[in-house]
Amino acid sequence: MSLRTTASQTVGPYLHIGLTWLVTDNLVGEGVTGERVTIEGRVVDGDGRPVDDAVVEIWQANAHGRYDHPDDTRDLPLEPGFKGFGRVATDAAGRFRFATIRPGAVPAPGGGMQAPHINVTIFMRGMLKQLKTRMYFPNNAANAADPVLAQVPAARRESLIARPLGGGALEWNVVLQGSDETVFFDY
Repeated sequence: MSLRTTASQTVGPYLHIGLTWLVTDNLVGEGVTGERVTIEGRVVDGDGRPVDDAVVEIWQANAHGRYDHPDDTRDLPLEPGFKGFGRVATDAAGRFRFATIRPGAVPAPGGGMQAPHINVTIFMRGMLKQLKTRMYFPNNAANAADPVLAQVPAARRESLIARPLGGGALEWNVVLQGSDETVFFDY
């Protein structure tokens, strides 16, 4: 019996050596409504060193708050030019970048609404279980009533909120461990 790690258990270097066709860094095509934003950031370890072999995936609703998924049957517009899903590998400095739109609010489990956010999954070599988190938008009044953010201790919420850079760009970094660790979820 072999106990070697297989491709199904780790990102490994595989994305960089043959799966680059899976990269989707621009979610916005022609005719898409909503505020265009660029999200850029870094994935770093607890010592601030870049993680150069991570894959960052995002999943989000469109500007109307509708996901491009068969389970979202709400009577809200779908826009064929909007993908709603992106995937990029980090570079040697741990950087990643996406071009997307600011999503609309989506329903919360049990009623109410969730603040506009982007669902984020991080994959890395040697990590058998991916990390799940969210990125929220800065200066959004809806953040105060978001049921997920409300469960996060106030001192840690900032790790989930991007910072404006100007010109429609946002910075949001992922810190894997340590005192500034990004909040990760078990869902």
